[in-house]
Amino acid sequence: MPGEFEQHAGTWMLWPVRTDTWRNGAKPAQQVFAKVVSSISEFEPVTVGVNAEQYENARAMLPHHVRVVEISSNDAWMRDIGPTFVKNEEGEIRGINWGFNAWGGLQGGLYFPWDLDLMVKKKVLEIENKNCYECTEFILEGGSITVDGEGTLITTEQCLLNKNRNPHLSKSEIEDRLKEYLNIEKVIWLKDGLIGDETDGHVDDLAFFVRPGEVAIGWTEDVNHPQYHVHQEAYKILKEATDAKGRPLIIHKIELPNELILSKEASENIDFASSSYKREEGMPFVATYINCYLCNGAVIVPSFDDPSDDKARKKFEEIYPDRKVILIDTRELPIAGGNIHCITQQQPASTSQKNY
Repeated sequence: MPGEFEQHAGTWMLWPVRTDTWRNGAKPAQQVFAKVVSSISEFEPVTVGVNAEQYENARAMLPHHVRVVEISSNDAWMRDIGPTFVKNEEGEIRGINWGFNAWGGLQGGLYFPWDLDLMVKKKVLEIENKNCYECTEFILEGGSITVDGEGTLITTEQCLLNKNRNPHLSKSEIEDRLKEYLNIEKVIWLKDGLIGDETDGHVDDLAFFVRPGEVAIGWTEDVNHPQYHVHQEAYKILKEATDAKGRPLIIHKIELPNELILSKEASENIDFASSSYKREEGMPFVATYINCYLCNGAVIVPSFDDPSDDKARKKFEEIYPDRKVILIDTRELPIAGGNIHCITQQQPASTSQKNY
């Protein structure tokens, strides 16, 4: 699995429509998605999958050069629903069809059913004419892992060892499965993801590989910040770790914004459904700049109308002097449980023209 910072052939996304996830009939979320799509499409091709009833609307809202295709899904989290792409030594691209159970199945999952989501990976790969590795017996979401493209993977025990994912597998067996399908050599296990993360601790809210040998994590010196201890623990583990090449990691700290709380108005504008995760007034939701997306020549970063937004921009510009840093106000997205990284999935560039 190549690192996200490597060259892409394009980006895949899905269109938000679920009214028990997104407030106000998903219209504010659609506007944010359109901004994210537009920004990424300045740097690489973007394809957006859309349910049939929203095709015309999405086509009208998105730039004309963005490809819009009909792909049904239960929700719009392409990072977790879409395929993981891998590349061999000849530069040929294939995809992995992991199992998916809506972040926990009937034991803590976020909605039911997720039947349409199960077909998204194969539909993407059919459109791209890419071969598929079938691994549906292993539950894995793309947001639960980050890789350096040189044999190292970082994840959290809270997610991958959760009994609502793969209870029949031990920690070492899960490592073996990751090594087999992603061709990695070493797994660095962090303990927990962020407090309030309804995906059971996805690593893409906590840390990501900037490039081989370098990791970025969220950070705060405020001991009263609800995420203080999580980041302290993650930093300690990463500081003591080495990657698959034996290198100690360079760690970039990116200051966290203030905690966000779901307002009464927002909560009342989310449809009630007994089979979906409850989003109620006063609930904290995850806010971090770490849930960003690296595309060709740019990094697309969430912003929160917070004093830390400018600090985050400057930090990203220091980390990526060769990329354009674009901040987008994405406060609509964490209301629903994710951010920019969660709604995107990169397709690595191929160095081979072979179709198979």
